[in-house]
Amino acid sequence: MHTEFRRVHPTEELRSLVAFDRKVFTVDDRFPIEYWGYVESYWMLINGVKVGCCTFERNVDFQQDERDDGVNPRMPGSLYIASTAILPRFQHRGFGRMLKCWQVAFAQQQKFHRIVTNTRMRNKAMIHLNEKFGFKVIRISPDYYSRPAESTVVMELRVR
Repeated sequence: MHTEFRRVHPTEELRSLVAFDRKVFTVDDRFPIEYWGYVESYWMLINGVKVGCCTFERNVDFQQDERDDGVNPRMPGSLYIASTAILPRFQHRGFGRMLKCWQVAFAQQQKFHRIVTNTRMRNKAMIHLNEKFGFKVIRISPDYYSRPAESTVVMELRVR
């Protein structure tokens, strides 16, 4: 099995990103199309097939759940994982674990000292996966998500 992580070129691959997002997330959890232009995304390819995708914001803290303006402020040394996604037909095969392992290694290699991410409270699989890699819950923000209303769990990992 050949595994590759390849940087996404959003100007050339926007349709592919949007289609991937639609296959993984409900309409309320998909990114607005303009978001793809200013984040850094990577495909996870297994034997040349797009199995997963992750999206980062460099030097950003996740605080839009706490701020009235909904902004994630700059924070040098912090990597915000905005999305970790495996296509449904490839889930429960260990690919999420591989992608999370790569994310942590990426952060270490890029000299980030902190990783932060968030997920729906009901996404127990993602919460558990993050915990396996040492992420700790730093807060739970009620009613962050709408349709359905749900809390977000914000987690962080201090990177060495």
